[in-house]
Amino acid sequence: MTTIGAQWGSKMVKISTVKTKPYTDQKPGTSGLRKRVTVFQQNQHYAENFIQSIISVIEPAERQAATVVVGGDGRFFMKDAIQLIVQIAAANGIGNLVIGQNGIMSTPAVSCVIRKIKAVGGIILTASHNPGGPNGDFGIKYNIASGGPAPEGITNKIFEISKSLQEYHICPELKVDLSKIGKQTFEVESFKPFTVEIVDSVEAYAEMLRGIFDFAALKELLSGASHINVRLDAMHGVVGPYVKKIVCEELGSPANSAVNCVPQEDFGGHHPDPNLTYAADLVSTMKGGEYDFGAAFDGDGDRNMVLGKHGFFVNPSDSVAVIAANITSIPYFQKTGVKGLARSMPTSGALDNVAKALQMQLYETPTGWKFFGNLMDAGKLSLCGEESFGTGSDHIREKDGLWAVLAWLSILATRKQSVEDIMKDHWQKFGRNFFTRYDYEEVDSDAANKMIKDLETTMFDPSFKGKKFSSGDKTYEVAIADNFAYTDPVDGSVSKNQVRSLQ
Repeated sequence: MTTIGAQWGSKMVKISTVKTKPYTDQKPGTSGLRKRVTVFQQNQHYAENFIQSIISVIEPAERQAATVVVGGDGRFFMKDAIQLIVQIAAANGIGNLVIGQNGIMSTPAVSCVIRKIKAVGGIILTASHNPGGPNGDFGIKYNIASGGPAPEGITNKIFEISKSLQEYHICPELKVDLSKIGKQTFEVESFKPFTVEIVDSVEAYAEMLRGIFDFAALKELLSGASHINVRLDAMHGVVGPYVKKIVCEELGSPANSAVNCVPQEDFGGHHPDPNLTYAADLVSTMKGGEYDFGAAFDGDGDRNMVLGKHGFFVNPSDSVAVIAANITSIPYFQKTGVKGLARSMPTSGALDNVAKALQMQLYETPTGWKFFGNLMDAGKLSLCGEESFGTGSDHIREKDGLWAVLAWLSILATRKQSVEDIMKDHWQKFGRNFFTRYDYEEVDSDAANKMIKDLETTMFDPSFKGKKFSSGDKTYEVAIADNFAYTDPVDGSVSKNQVRSLQ
């Protein structure tokens, strides 16, 4: 370990160069590097190596002028990781960090802040909807200057660096008070002053939403003379403070309409995934008939589930289709127009029906928000969704759970109908696509890969096309069986290896 001096007030802080050994398993996906918490805790320098690998993709000449946004979903190990990011960023010459108060900042809010302040990128501490706590999962994700997840070119570069990393740079004595809003400045020798700004986690994001939606109409819907009753479940994830400040305090919904709003390191011992299985408490409450509209959010705030009175379930494929069909209910789109619609390949064709009827351009992409981001950056896409309860628009470059809920509430305010009536009218007008998603968790990866190989062998046999399968009184004939491939119309990159069969 070698050290050089750094000045912090009257106290000398050391920049240390720490010898390390590379790991071979730090390949980030579009959702970053996700592992068990114990992997980060028990493998020496594991988190430090990956953070150094992220910082290393920022050009050294750009670092002193650069700002990096940092935030997370409150899960176990987040605050430890943020202190490491602060220490490693300082030692590598990054000039400025902007961090959410207490480390809390939703994934959509990080995207919003990156874009607003023109940051070079952001580091998000989340494993999304995966369980948290000491025995749960942890993740570190890098977003680029557009506010979107790092594309493969960047994640591959991070991975290559991680595989050969021999040392990292860190200021081990530098500590930041994450609870105190305001700027903290540290003098680091060889670099200009290093500034850490702790910001209100909600304000920039709330300001953005005020420019997208008609808050006066939403306030009337939620707290006016004939207001509806809503039940919003933050599932002890990051959205809690956003729901309390925006929906309750600003839009006037009663305080008790928002539940599980205090972020917890283990999400209250629950799985923060907004679906019928893990948000069962909300489903049960909605079935009682007291509430007109219900929604749940995942750990980092980018996913949502929408329910109507008596627990009427809106599947994610229908949700994005309804928003598209009623898009003029949202002032933002009245101003920008609709450039195009998109869905991931596993998402049902409900959105296709709307695009065809309204003569809008539709894109079918592989799974992964980066494909939507490319289309948005090229001015080709306004609204998109995927089957995993993610919905969003070009206001940022991430899916956005609270945005989707406010979009639905805007439609309710405009149409003055129930969720169920809106859905039934939609099916009457555009037709109905049935959709189910099955999640297989904690499966053995070798066995899962073998199953996929066997499935491909069966499906890609020429005799498979035209085969008939029966379930109950229905018979289905295979029309297409292939390996879905997508050529990005923006950058020309080709993505494949998503098996599909269409009847």
